Amino acid sequence: MDHGIEFPVFRLHVVPAVLSLASPSWQRDVWLRPEEFEDLDYVVTVLFDDFCDADDPAPWLGRSLRTEEEVALMKELGEVYSTVEEEVGHGAPDEVYLHARAWGSVMAVAGRLAQVMVTNDLRAAALLHRTNGT
Repeated sequence: MDHGIEFPVFRLHVVPAVLSLASPSWQRDVWLRPEEFEDLDYVVTVLFDDFCDADDPAPWLGRSLRTEEEVALMKELGEVYSTVEEEVGHGAPDEVYLHARAWGSVMAVAGRLAQVMVTNDLRAAALLHRTNGT
């Protein structure tokens, strides 16, 4: 069941952050370039501090997460990310994270979550389009 989004602007930060965690080319091409604004620390801040809490995402249902499936996948993402952080140490450079043994699990869970989030957003947009009769 789609619980909607109380804070759409939050969602506008969360979805791209999840997408970047799912994209190895984005990680290499953006995160590893010092002149770029976005890096892993920015993504972690979005997903764990500012617009969600990947360690405890349930309170974000209906705020920045639409469904229980998104909550469950976000929780899983928080868990696999924490595994990598324990392996490499908090504050390690992005490149070290990207070469961690469990980083593939982070990307895999983020990929599943990204697919679910984008599908849910498209479904909601289609419903809104039908409801407005346009």
